[in-house]
Amino acid sequence: MADGVVENLVIVGSGPAGYTAAIYAARANLRPIVITGFQDGGIPGGQLMTTTHVENFPGFPDGILGPNLMDRLKAQAVRWGTRLVEADADSIDLSQRPFRIQADGQTLQAQAVILATGASANRLGLPSEERFWNAGISACAICDGATPQFRNEELAVVGGGDSACEEAVYLTKYGSRVHLIVRSEQLRASKAMADRVLANPNITVHWNRQIRDCSGGDWLEAIDLVECNSHSDSDSNGGGASERIPVRGLFYAIGHTPNTRLVRGQLEVDSHGYLLTQPGRPETSQEGVYAAGDVADAEWRQGITAAGSGCQAALAAERWLTHHNLAVTMSQDPVDPAEVGEMQRTAVSDEANFDANALWQKGGYALRKLYHDSTKPLLVVYTSPSCGPCHVLKPQLKRVLEELGGRAQGVEIDIEADQEIAQQAGVSGTPTVQLFFQKELKQQFRGVKQRSEFKAAIEQLLGAAVG
Repeated sequence: MADGVVENLVIVGSGPAGYTAAIYAARANLRPIVITGFQDGGIPGGQLMTTTHVENFPGFPDGILGPNLMDRLKAQAVRWGTRLVEADADSIDLSQRPFRIQADGQTLQAQAVILATGASANRLGLPSEERFWNAGISACAICDGATPQFRNEELAVVGGGDSACEEAVYLTKYGSRVHLIVRSEQLRASKAMADRVLANPNITVHWNRQIRDCSGGDWLEAIDLVECNSHSDSDSNGGGASERIPVRGLFYAIGHTPNTRLVRGQLEVDSHGYLLTQPGRPETSQEGVYAAGDVADAEWRQGITAAGSGCQAALAAERWLTHHNLAVTMSQDPVDPAEVGEMQRTAVSDEANFDANALWQKGGYALRKLYHDSTKPLLVVYTSPSCGPCHVLKPQLKRVLEELGGRAQGVEIDIEADQEIAQQAGVSGTPTVQLFFQKELKQQFRGVKQRSEFKAAIEQLLGAAVG
């Protein structure tokens, strides 16, 4: 990634499509770069990072957690020589050759580009939506459902597809009852998923209903439903009977918008904004530019179809580069890279394995020891096992601590294993990061933030302490 170097292939996006494209391109000795994304248009790893058990991806008969599947795809791509830029792409210029992509403060030049930028979750646009966002309303039940505020409470999911049904079933583990709000008279989900919802005694389906607004104090307390079949779809206020349902959580699962902002006006798109390609082909309207995954798929939108289209895009790009004598290949060294093995998870600290100087530890024991005894700034990240954004954030936090050379430490708290700690900390969603110094809470961060934001906050504390 040196200045002036023209890369064979840059892949923008890191879901199943982006990582599969990277695996094939890397094994073709093209040494691709993947711009993983960070906040723009979702999170690295794509929508599978916000799902629980993926039960229909071939090769996993017992299912696999979405974030774990993406961890494996990422590791496989890296094993074969893929280079990662863990940042957002800021701009893409397809008007000149080589193409130019700006990301993480550098300009990458590429002979070919694969766009695997996916699609982002839609919002309802309720009058009180902003007020209750992260205070009862969430677009990710998988990320936030385990938080203390939702436990043993009535919850609601809006939507009628597979995602909505999956989230409704998932939330029954935590809520006392789940209300599924469906605009039509039937579910659009797969038969297996629909049957699972309809057979669950803890899920109440509200047919032909939409949400007019929500209400509450500091936290969401109720939603107002209106009938859909007595007015036009464009009348969001509704004209039918209204009912108020007391709920403490409202989760959106109402579709997605393709992430094509960076190439708007440069490539042909359809009426919904999806990149146009020929049926079954990855080529876009610009030669040398390919589309993979949900950014060009308004119909299927499955992990396996995204992965398949990533394979197609990489093979098409390789053939095009070779045909035009543009590929500069580099053989693998070693020819057979070392095996990745099982993904290593942080062990929970106890009296036997606790290390007062370790950069990163896990669990309540480590938190108590470091909170009381450490003289360094302490980052505490609250996570849940199925939280995809947590998978994205933790490596970034560890990198910050490494860059600070041991002047700060980190502790990971699983909010399911340590519910009392999460409740005492007032955690209302994952990931949440709290920054402590000298037994004082100095700052709190909700969701995925840029690495520089955490580093600046810690350096400010360190500078003030020296001053």
